[in-house]
Amino acid sequence: MTDTPISLVDRAGLDRHRLAKIISRGLDGADDGELFLEYRQAEALAFDNGRLKQATYDTSQGFGLRAVKDEAVGYAHASDVSEAAIERAADAVRAVKGGYSGHYAAPPPRSNIKLYSDDSPLMSPSFEDKARLLQTIDAYARAKDPRVRQVTASLAASWQAVEILRGDGETYRDVRPMVRVSVSVVVGDGDRQETGSDGYGGREGYDRFIAAEAWQGAVDNAVRQALINLEAVPAPAGEMDVVLGPGWPGVMLHEAIGHGLEGDFNRKQTSAFAGLMGQRVAAKGVTVVDDGTIAQRRGSLSIDDEGTPSNRTLLIEDGILVGYMQDRQNARLMGMKPTGNGRRESFAHVPMPRMTNTYMLAGTHEPGEITASVKNGIYASYFGGGQVDITSGKYVFQCTEAYRIENGKLGAPIKGAMLIGNGPTDLHRVSMIGNDLRLDNGIGTCGKNGQGVPVGVGQPTLRIDRITVGGTA
Repeated sequence: MTDTPISLVDRAGLDRHRLAKIISRGLDGADDGELFLEYRQAEALAFDNGRLKQATYDTSQGFGLRAVKDEAVGYAHASDVSEAAIERAADAVRAVKGGYSGHYAAPPPRSNIKLYSDDSPLMSPSFEDKARLLQTIDAYARAKDPRVRQVTASLAASWQAVEILRGDGETYRDVRPMVRVSVSVVVGDGDRQETGSDGYGGREGYDRFIAAEAWQGAVDNAVRQALINLEAVPAPAGEMDVVLGPGWPGVMLHEAIGHGLEGDFNRKQTSAFAGLMGQRVAAKGVTVVDDGTIAQRRGSLSIDDEGTPSNRTLLIEDGILVGYMQDRQNARLMGMKPTGNGRRESFAHVPMPRMTNTYMLAGTHEPGEITASVKNGIYASYFGGGQVDITSGKYVFQCTEAYRIENGKLGAPIKGAMLIGNGPTDLHRVSMIGNDLRLDNGIGTCGKNGQGVPVGVGQPTLRIDRITVGGTA
């Protein structure tokens, strides 16, 4: 079941009957709303320059009470989970009603899906074992190549329990584990230095992530990337065909397209996709989904932060726009159904439409066939930072690992390449889709309106024609 034995109401020593009356009073006359209770444990260890530089452990708890009326939201939150604090919050959010009575929305449907167990990943292995593992990762990386000058490795884990109480008496509960391992290296040859990084994670315990084959693979890839960048030549500039590798390059899809398919931007007509439902927005063969139901993935949840079960939401089907990602408020205002995408960073934040795991489905082409089709272009296999304008769809992304393509063959690695384009326009320029769909390794965090939430991305190998490449050559 979605409900778990963990009750944050009981944990805080609150009287459930009196609490229900307080919530009902605070939300009286509102269209929707809820009391969101959260308890979180988190730890982080960082090993840098041969020493354990950081070791933190944090426990936090709090509540947020929200009342929704039309487009208005009243929100009050506190880390003091007490009846008196919740009563003060109820008095504060009542102001959103505007002096007239609303019709309280029907509760989210129930689900029998529970993606995660109640066990916290923070309990095992011991602190000493985690610190020793980071030291081992450092030594392994330095032994890979004499040009390795600096190694940074980190472990991070959290365990979150939430309980959502509505004004109609319905209650929803969920638990959410998270682990992440990150490695970055600096290599040098004379005065030139370059970096490489890798990481992985997901919603489960440490066991699979601290296995030797897992962390060794991450170190090998980080060192490989750094050494490739050490040999890289300046990137060319101009308009050319671009091949994007599978997996993590889906972050460009996430940023340049995914945000534009969130309900709030479309309701407010600030998305480049606003008003295009049912119309062609991409080349034939392009199908994009947001799926929060994949067990153990970084962006997956049993329920969202409003109690709606997570969903596999079809966004673009064979190039046609067929759906948006919705929370409850925007879905109601747009006459649509919630899709389980109402997410918040913590109890101190209001929920809004957010992605979970967003990816493009596979096509029919072999990856080698796609590369061989390009006479003059670049192959981008890893991205760093980027910027996107949601209203126009314009984006700029930095390639942290990329190669020239000349006469259908991979050439020299290149440094300093930037991809500059427009998401909605470039969707129509997808000319070949690979059969090698891959999801990322579990490292993504998405920012929106000052809130960060864990997400997943993915895609197969793609050929996109005529993208502007900013380079230094």
